[in-house]
Amino acid sequence: MDLGNFSVSLAVKDIHASRAFYEALGFTAFHDQSQHGWMILKNGDAVVGLFQGMFEKNMLCFNPGWDNNGQNVDPYTDVREIQRQLKAKGITPVKEFDESTNGRGHLIVVDPDGNPVLVDQHR
Repeated sequence: MDLGNFSVSLAVKDIHASRAFYEALGFTAFHDQSQHGWMILKNGDAVVGLFQGMFEKNMLCFNPGWDNNGQNVDPYTDVREIQRQLKAKGITPVKEFDESTNGRGHLIVVDPDGNPVLVDQHR
């Protein structure tokens, strides 16, 4: 199963303070939507998303159909197929969607230690 691009999504209290911190670590913003409460930063191949007021917990994030620059890749495993495969393996999403739809979609599963994992397809 190809989950696509990997990043860490951080639930932050102050997006501007968090941006300054990660920029001090060498990250640069490459998708700044701070006016909407989120931004994506990169340092080499490392990708970190900052999300203020959107998530309760930090989570792992996978983006089917994207590379680590947010560019489309083909072929890729559609998020609906990923959801079907996870369910077949006994992993029930805590947030799932209608598999009969097309295009964008996301699901959330939780690992045995309570860590959320978001699979978020943007195309």
